[in-house]
Amino acid sequence: MDKMIRGTAEDGTVRAIAVQCTGVIEELRRRQDTWPTATAAMGRAAAAGLMIGGLMKGEENVTIRIQGDGPIGQIVVDANAHGEVRAYVDHPHVDLDPNALGKFDVAGAVGTQGYLYVIKDLRMREPYRGSVPIVSGELGEDFTYYFAKSEQTPSAVALGVLINPDETIRAAGGFIIQLLPGLSDERIAEIEKHLSQVRPITELLDRGESLEQIVKQIVPTFQVLGEQEVRFQCRCSRERVEGMLRSLGKEELESMRREDDGAEVICHFCNEPHRFTGDELAELAKS
Repeated sequence: MDKMIRGTAEDGTVRAIAVQCTGVIEELRRRQDTWPTATAAMGRAAAAGLMIGGLMKGEENVTIRIQGDGPIGQIVVDANAHGEVRAYVDHPHVDLDPNALGKFDVAGAVGTQGYLYVIKDLRMREPYRGSVPIVSGELGEDFTYYFAKSEQTPSAVALGVLINPDETIRAAGGFIIQLLPGLSDERIAEIEKHLSQVRPITELLDRGESLEQIVKQIVPTFQVLGEQEVRFQCRCSRERVEGMLRSLGKEELESMRREDDGAEVICHFCNEPHRFTGDELAELAKS
């Protein structure tokens, strides 16, 4: 089961959240028809979105946009506090040669120039908007930089997607370790040492280690305070699409009815088609 855990360590001076989302990323890959390097980039961003959503509460949600100068174009992730996520990339058919370390060249696909945007709907009058320049394109480092600069919270972010030879997902997940006020310099140095020694999260997940075991390799005093299932979930619906079509106006709807005798709207996030006949467009135009 894909799941996410969150908790604290060091008497509440460290906050941690970790996710295993292999099935979720496989569902995104299937729906978006992404090629391996694009899958790795989208999967890392979606894992980050799940964890940022996991740090929220109630009906709050987060939208992440990564706009780099690489060939996949924009990555968009939408997640919420219920462990639900959806995502897409502008150009899914991107697969690059491995980088110098023999890993997926996510930085090459995303680009190293551009911005990472995080928009949090906290159910207040105005959403919180944060943005930082892309610093590496590998995404883990970029989210680490976002937390430090935009939220003023020193953090370590690890993200990973391991892909089978047949392009399906073998393992996917990530963790965020955040240092809160009151943590001593000595303990910070210890955590940094553990971070430098921990194996890639997909390697640990692939060999069967639990999320709790993984986090405890970095902060041994970690205690789980909450756990939840994570899943792909798109919020598109026929009613929402009808509202979008109505917003086009009567003349545009009548033109679509005359010229095409109907319309088909495909959701960016789930690639599901919503079809409307000419008569249905006429009814929408009347309303």
